[in-house]
Amino acid sequence: MTFGARFAAALEARGPLCAGIDPHAGLLHEWGLPDDVSGLETFALTAVEGLAPHVAVVKPQSAFYERFGSRGVAVLERVVAESRAAGALVLLDVKRGDVGSTSQAYAEAYLDPSSPLAADAITASPYLGFGSLEPMVDAARKHDAGLFVLALTSNKEGPEVQHARTDDGVLVAGRVLDHLRRLNADEEPLGPFGAVIGATIADVSEPGGELDFDFNGPILAPGFGAQGGTVADVRRIFGSAVAAVTPSSSRELLRRGPSLEAMRDEALRLNDELRRFGSSAV
Repeated sequence: MTFGARFAAALEARGPLCAGIDPHAGLLHEWGLPDDVSGLETFALTAVEGLAPHVAVVKPQSAFYERFGSRGVAVLERVVAESRAAGALVLLDVKRGDVGSTSQAYAEAYLDPSSPLAADAITASPYLGFGSLEPMVDAARKHDAGLFVLALTSNKEGPEVQHARTDDGVLVAGRVLDHLRRLNADEEPLGPFGAVIGATIADVSEPGGELDFDFNGPILAPGFGAQGGTVADVRRIFGSAVAAVTPSSSRELLRRGPSLEAMRDEALRLNDELRRFGSSAV
């Protein structure tokens, strides 16, 4: 199956929610764990056990593992493998973006099944030019993987680049979506090339009113839950494209730990809430 087909099937089976597994130092402390590799391992694998069997998508943020060096990356490898074994798609949040052979190396590291870090999909930055992502695009096609490209994020620094306009007057974020629309053309039920669009965007009518989020691809919407994004925001922002959205929550879920049951119950509650408001698979 293509990634787009796997994504749609996962959301249909388990609901739209994406669970972030981000071992912040503060969360380790809240769980009563040391801020070292042993604490990281206990935290991350407990979160996998509590969440991965119950959500469509698991999203580990690579930086929180990398800060512990090679032993932290080894824990990340286990998070990827055990989440996939539990039936979740793994979207590895690495936000890589470079050119030439470096971009190719990133593609091989995260999308080639022969790599110990290979995931179902990764996040990537197009702001060295969308063409710089070509090795990742090619790898995603070759290995039936997914690529989620930063488009319209809700961090306060984002508009400096994303709301700028090209020479022909198109928003930079809109140009990114146009590239994704081209890549996903004629794919069913969805193409494998997705966008990262924040669930906490205050107002999409200005300057992003001309943006069309229905580009036949999946959408990762970070910021849902503890960061302020609500189910109503998801519907308001994405409109007719809401069926392709996986809203991502991390702290909202992880603060229920280390209880497996509490994390599971919160994930199921959020999924039920999203389903009631019509955010479900295509």
